[in-house]
Amino acid sequence: MLRMNIVCKRKKEGALAAARGIIDRYGPSFEIALDEECARQIGHGKAFELEHVADNTDLIVVLGGDGTLLSVARQVKGRDVPILAVNLGGLGFLTEITLEELPEMLTRVFAGDYHTSTRAMLDVAVKREGEEIFVLSLLNDAVIAKDALARIINIETYVDNDYLTTFRGDGLIVSTPTGSTGYSLAAGGPILYPSLEQIVLTPICPHMLTNRPIILSREVMVRARLVSPNEKVILTLDGQVGLPLDYMDEVMIRKSAFSVTLIKSEARGYFEVLRNKLKWGER
Repeated sequence: MLRMNIVCKRKKEGALAAARGIIDRYGPSFEIALDEECARQIGHGKAFELEHVADNTDLIVVLGGDGTLLSVARQVKGRDVPILAVNLGGLGFLTEITLEELPEMLTRVFAGDYHTSTRAMLDVAVKREGEEIFVLSLLNDAVIAKDALARIINIETYVDNDYLTTFRGDGLIVSTPTGSTGYSLAAGGPILYPSLEQIVLTPICPHMLTNRPIILSREVMVRARLVSPNEKVILTLDGQVGLPLDYMDEVMIRKSAFSVTLIKSEARGYFEVLRNKLKWGER
């Protein structure tokens, strides 16, 4: 029996209705479990904690948006379970399947007639006074940025053991190719095709205008040390997890051994999504 885990965007009635529809249509034939909050709201008996979303399942269905998918991706932890991501609003860069397309896509998935895109992730670790205090794998980006009232901050940056520069400005974004269409793009970074595995460094509002984004090999480790004392600085991961940084904290970022497998839309390709989201060709 095929096993399916469903994650809904919290407090999104459309997500709950879609989950009910999947259960009503496929429940008799498939083993379906919901994330705890979704299961509680619709009264479904089989539930799982989000950190176990990839346990004992053949398929993960995400009903929400890009943010919901990012939270799921961080919990997959390298297990080879395909994710069918459904966007309940405007098309996202990651959730490119619409609710109307969901029944047909599920039919194709059950028949094994589908294509996937493998997305690289990053491992992020923080050291404080030589001791590792934080570790996380993520799909989009790691951002070191000043608090709203902070002054320009200095981030001493190395690629492996080679000194790159000390970025002076509002912060630094380190992103995957998947994350290159997020904050990095807004800060002037390049768009990378999502199946690539490179690492993108994009300074935020650099004091030196000659500090430009740089694309690095997937093999390297980026080490960024906060060398501005007495400033409020936050490390933000995928825009969802935050950690305050202290003076001389070191953030180490490298390509993860983990990856995420997304089921691709059969109705549109990546470049169509880019054209629609970025409104290319419009006057």
